[in-house]
Amino acid sequence: MTKIKVSAVSYTNSKPFVYGIMHSDILDQIDLSLDIPSVCANKLIENQVDIGLVPVAALLQIKDYQIISNYCIGAKGNVDSVFIFSNKPIQEISSLQLDAQSRTSNNLSKVLLKYHWKINPEFVVTDMADAFVQIGDRTFSNRDHYPYQYDLAAEWFKFAGLPFVFAVWASNKPIPEDFKIAFNEALKYGLDHRKEVISGLDKVENLDLEDYLMKKIDFNLDEDKLIAIAKFHDLIRTL
Repeated sequence: MTKIKVSAVSYTNSKPFVYGIMHSDILDQIDLSLDIPSVCANKLIENQVDIGLVPVAALLQIKDYQIISNYCIGAKGNVDSVFIFSNKPIQEISSLQLDAQSRTSNNLSKVLLKYHWKINPEFVVTDMADAFVQIGDRTFSNRDHYPYQYDLAAEWFKFAGLPFVFAVWASNKPIPEDFKIAFNEALKYGLDHRKEVISGLDKVENLDLEDYLMKKIDFNLDEDKLIAIAKFHDLIRTL
């Protein structure tokens, strides 16, 4: 039997999904890799995997993609792991360093800068910028170091009045229905056992893991989140 290749994200916010997969019979049917979001996206775009936990901005580069799960990485307000960090107020920045590990959060930053904050900084690769985008576990240690911290999910909610979706489970080809059902059941198992997931994680300075995985990350891909994805895609096209 040919295994289905799956790329999941290696960050803390995806640990419940990985736990569910690892504790499911579906593990025998897949070839699982853990990657940073940009690599996960590239693998699906380049057909190196069949399914990925893909940054939603990357969906625009995947022809005939299909969202195959009822679950996602989202937030209805503060997400606590996607930021613009700065030593000066956002209205005073003239340059922004983007995050090499990100597609969605870089585009979200550009959307918010243009339409929410209504400023037009230069986007640079150097660390000499006034501010920088950072996502994932690396943000946990930075929240004590910068006087200005902009949680991008919270800023999106202020701007759009909608939750934000950072990543969805998507495929680049048709996937058998029975596999999708089993895959969703595995993901749900992980979400239902988040307490066990949290108890098995190392403590993280500056982060309440229970609050983060039980309250801050919203894993259900509901109708409002689908509306938010469509709105975000429309705004990306205007950049």
